[in-house]
Amino acid sequence: MTIIESQPGLIESQPRPDLVRRAADLAGLIRGYAGWHEENRELHPEVVDALTGAGLTKMRVPARYGGSVPDLRTVVDVVSELARADGSVGWSCVSFTMAAWMSSLLPDEVQDEIWADPDVRFCGSVDGRNGVAVPADGGYILNGKWHFNTGSPHATWDAHFALLSTPDGSFEPVIAVVPVSSLTLVDDWHTSGLRATGSRTSIATDLFVPEGWLVRVLPMMLQGQFVTEINARYQAWQVPFMQMAITVASAPGLGMARAAQEAFLERAPKREISYTHYERQSEAPITHLHVGEARQLIDEAAFHLYRQVERLDAKSASGEPWTIEDKAVARMDAGAVIGRSRQAVDILANAAGASSIYSHVPLQRIQRDIAALHQHGIMYPSTNLETLGRVLLGLEPNTDFL
Repeated sequence: MTIIESQPGLIESQPRPDLVRRAADLAGLIRGYAGWHEENRELHPEVVDALTGAGLTKMRVPARYGGSVPDLRTVVDVVSELARADGSVGWSCVSFTMAAWMSSLLPDEVQDEIWADPDVRFCGSVDGRNGVAVPADGGYILNGKWHFNTGSPHATWDAHFALLSTPDGSFEPVIAVVPVSSLTLVDDWHTSGLRATGSRTSIATDLFVPEGWLVRVLPMMLQGQFVTEINARYQAWQVPFMQMAITVASAPGLGMARAAQEAFLERAPKREISYTHYERQSEAPITHLHVGEARQLIDEAAFHLYRQVERLDAKSASGEPWTIEDKAVARMDAGAVIGRSRQAVDILANAAGASSIYSHVPLQRIQRDIAALHQHGIMYPSTNLETLGRVLLGLEPNTDFL
């Protein structure tokens, strides 16, 4: 297997406002299936087809296979727009995008087979502790059980982080790409929020993974060594995975917060405040305070999201290394996006009155979806603040996920 060193003169990604516009144009279609999504716990096929047809599942598919590879600002804006229509759709787009990015690290000849299907879609899981690969003749034997495989009902391939058993008894992080059809999917996605993501558990039992379909993570992360010759020359694959992943993964939070603000502002002039003399909620001073505070929090969330985008772009362009403090700040930024967004949603949903609990009112679903995303371990605000605080005090970060 040829190892390719990262090279100067990278091919830069370009802004694609047309992709953001396509995402916004799908809002009506997506919202129309919100009830179906909640009941069926996966995306409607028409929504999946629309995302695919608009090219929104291919933002990190290499261009030679029909992908667009836009700049990171475009990616987060697309994800945010989709989450503005339905948090589950935005989060599914995160999964499709990040799993495609991981799979594009495989050798080029392997990618030729993967992307031969123009409608190929990926799901994946980044918690490598749940699977173990053991070397075998011509490849590896993979066993494991991975939760939270977002988009699995509609995916053809699954990109799993796992641990590779080495001869000295230690373990090395790897990415294994396998057909979804070779896995057992457990329909266990019964949740309070993000219900339509179809994030089912996948199980691999003595699954043979051929040589080339499993790549070692550390050479890429620490030495900038790639087994893909072509993608190594693109800026999109030169960014550090963790910092890029948490940036994209926090974008749905901003979209959901903006959706909550829109839903509240639409309802407030049309409803009274029960058991008071306010015939329109929009006339009450307490409503003004709620709306103002929510907007402040939404703007703060946007600041943290786009600061991280700018940092990733700047470091990628300059080749400047990431310090441990930089990495901890990235975790903090992602947590701040989610934390501020949830605070804004909670303020608006709690001020929306008893009628907002009906299932046809978007605010109740948005509040449940942002609460579910808030629980994501890599973006949980308090944990990320603790990590940053430890680093600033000169202590070990107490996590390997930096």
